[in-house]
Amino acid sequence: MKQARIVVMGLALALALFQATAPALAAAKETTPAKQVELNHATAEELVALPGVGEKLAARIIEYRDQNGGFKSVDELMNIKGIGEKNFQKLETRVRVAGSAPRGASR
Repeated sequence: MKQARIVVMGLALALALFQATAPALAAAKETTPAKQVELNHATAEELVALPGVGEKLAARIIEYRDQNGGFKSVDELMNIKGIGEKNFQKLETRVRVAGSAPRGASR
């Protein structure tokens, strides 16, 4: 009986510790900036690693890039089927076009 009580107390302590640290870990993950992907040189694998981009969308991004001689602006992503306002908002700070100012930077 005493062992069962110790096990229960240990589990309760572990749960309390997890509950106390989980919000801090989630906040840190949200604010940690990811490396920006350069749209004119990104591989399909790099594009798939972006939020909301799967294999088919990565292929469409590369196809658009090839057909249009590369991206001149991150805003051109909006021209690709499957990238609407919500998806673009997830991507705009995580991608860049060489030679253009990073999103959110003062000009």
